[in-house]
Amino acid sequence: MKKITIILAITIYLFNFIPVYAEPINDAETELNDTLVFALISSLRKPVDTAISEIYKDDEDAPSHLNWDAYDTELLHIKQVYGVGGLYEITLKVFPYYGPHNSYGIDEIVVNTSGEVVSYKHIKTYTKPY
Repeated sequence: MKKITIILAITIYLFNFIPVYAEPINDAETELNDTLVFALISSLRKPVDTAISEIYKDDEDAPSHLNWDAYDTELLHIKQVYGVGGLYEITLKVFPYYGPHNSYGIDEIVVNTSGEVVSYKHIKTYTKPY
C-alpha cells in the first residue's frame, strides 16, 4: 500500500509540470498586440468622454459634440499602481474631432482601470474654420 501511495504521489507531482500551450484566437483584422490595445482603449470610452467634456466645457468655439476614435488614439503609458492584476493607470493621447473627422485638438488623458479620470492635460486646439 505504501508503494502505491508513493508511486501515485510521484505521478501526480510529475504531471503538474507538463506545460499546456494555449494560443489566443485573434478574430480581428489587426495583429494581436494592436487588437489588445484597441480593445483596452475602447473599454475606456466613458472616462475619456468625460475628460473631453471637461477639457472643452469653457471653450466657446468648441463644437457641441466632439468625438474620438480608438484607432486614432495613442497609448502612451501604463502604470501599475498596486500589484499584478490590481489597479492600472493608462495614459492616452486623444485627438478629438467634429463632423467628418475635422481635427479640433490634442489632449493627454490619464484614466484608471476602475473607469475613473485621474488627470488630463490639454495640449493643442486647432482653429475651427468658419
